[in-house]
Amino acid sequence: MVEQSRRDWQTVEVTIANGTSLSGAVDLGGARLVAFQMPAAWTAADVTFTASSTAAGTYGKVRDKDNNELKATSPAVNEIVVLPVNDTAGLRYLKVRSGTAAVPANQGGDRVLTLFVRPT
Repeated sequence: MVEQSRRDWQTVEVTIANGTSLSGAVDLGGARLVAFQMPAAWTAADVTFTASSTAAGTYGKVRDKDNNELKATSPAVNEIVVLPVNDTAGLRYLKVRSGTAAVPANQGGDRVLTLFVRPT
């Protein structure tokens, strides 16, 4: 659920459960993901994303303008990662992955990431 803020951005928390590499789906509902904050604990891995046009749909890798998987390389705990402005435009349902599509990385505990979204 998106929390309202006094600014023009909002925050959403997503959890990657212990022993898994993928969060549940977040409905961006017309907002754009602009940044995310890493949790206080993190089993070292890159962060990537999958997206779909429907909540129960088929999720695919999110790629940047150069056709590379949109990725934050091994971010540190509590670090805030800002994403390129247009790389998440138009996405509706989003999942956060620990690792990459080719090499997912299961987390060693429940990990809650904070997503910063901005209305489009």
